[in-house]
Amino acid sequence: MTKIAYIGAGSIQFGPIIVQDILLSEKLCRNGIEIFLMDIELSHLDHVYNHAEYVNKKLKRNAKIIKTSSQSEAIKNSDFVICALEKDRNIYWSQDFHIPRKYGFKQVYGENGGVGSLFHALRNIKSIVGLAREMEILCPNSILLNFSNPEHKICEAVSRLTSISVVGLCHGVFMGRHQLSELLKIPLSDLQTKACGMNHFSWFQEIRQKSTGKDLYPKLKSIEKDGDWIAKWHEIALGRILYRRFGQWPSPASNHYGEYIKWAEEFVIPQLQFFYDPYEGHPWDNNQIPEGVYTVDRVNYDRKWKKDWNKKLLPVGSVEEIVLENKDGSFKSSGEIATLIMESFVCNEKQWLEAVNVPNKGSIPNLPNDLVVEVPAYCDSNGIETVKMNPLPEPIAAIIRLHASIHKLLVEAYDEESKDKLLQAILIEPTVNSYRNAVDMCNEMLELQKDVLPNIK
Repeated sequence: MTKIAYIGAGSIQFGPIIVQDILLSEKLCRNGIEIFLMDIELSHLDHVYNHAEYVNKKLKRNAKIIKTSSQSEAIKNSDFVICALEKDRNIYWSQDFHIPRKYGFKQVYGENGGVGSLFHALRNIKSIVGLAREMEILCPNSILLNFSNPEHKICEAVSRLTSISVVGLCHGVFMGRHQLSELLKIPLSDLQTKACGMNHFSWFQEIRQKSTGKDLYPKLKSIEKDGDWIAKWHEIALGRILYRRFGQWPSPASNHYGEYIKWAEEFVIPQLQFFYDPYEGHPWDNNQIPEGVYTVDRVNYDRKWKKDWNKKLLPVGSVEEIVLENKDGSFKSSGEIATLIMESFVCNEKQWLEAVNVPNKGSIPNLPNDLVVEVPAYCDSNGIETVKMNPLPEPIAAIIRLHASIHKLLVEAYDEESKDKLLQAILIEPTVNSYRNAVDMCNEMLELQKDVLPNIK
């Protein structure tokens, strides 16, 4: 019997689809599984639990599914712990974005990179390092599969501060593969790629046609050169510039890898994120998220003028948005690789993993060994074995090494409860251009989010 604990199972975006993935796995279910769904948001938890039971019954899996608000109960003697934690995401994400920009720090997104991401990371590190430390007592041999952002910063904190094996999972590289498939007009199934770097800042070292072994970079170079600059501008305009100057195609999209680059705002539209009239108040006062938060392509311009301003906007990945079943009644797969990893360990079947976030340990030669990087890997019952990659082009490596220093300082700030270390991390962040404003911003964020941040003094 395999025990899987899902912490933060009430996640609207990940909860139903990840549980569905587990139940779709004949290999896992054949050996018997029990799934503990844990969340403190009971209404969200009920939604995921009901869907899980529906899938369980329809597929005749006979899995044991338990819902609980107790983290200890969920993780005790677990083989795998899935984590998708986020506290009031829209409220704090809005603050992460707007407060730094108020002080003149032109971060693009503020989720995984940029000044705002440091506070996002501290909030989630507080919860997830706490989870990992509880795992050390209740399930020390379990593997932590983390979906929470900022992926690399959280995984680095867990790997540096605890003995728990942690693997960060993200679909960013898969988004990049979809881009390449569309641009090259080659089916995903016939596309062979290897990408590495840092989460939301990965670079394709290899792009080949699987059936022929042909190097597709010359074709991509020609296609990119002939492309209209306005086409998919918000998604890949910055990526095209980076490809031209640095020689490798980045992933997943401009608004993500733009978080790590000082001049990225020249090629994206961050002003659209959390657009509001500041005279009328702040978006975090009502937990709303705008339709253009990820990309202008998401905005529906064909709409009626009159609008119900009291109606809450739906967050990306809401219940109303996610489609879990195909038209023929079969269940969709998320495409996430958490299930592949669990199958590999349980069934001792070697699996190719397109991208995992783990400590470098030499996988990318010109990056620090203790930095959490995003690399391809193989997995079986013996664990995860990363693929040895070529050195990254020096401009890319230089950017990542700076962020490696930021990560290190941030983890130390958390561990030592040090405001000095936090300010050091802020001051070397690429978008920060004023010492005085950095100090004022830091003080405002620490006060504004004091209820959810770790004790920093």
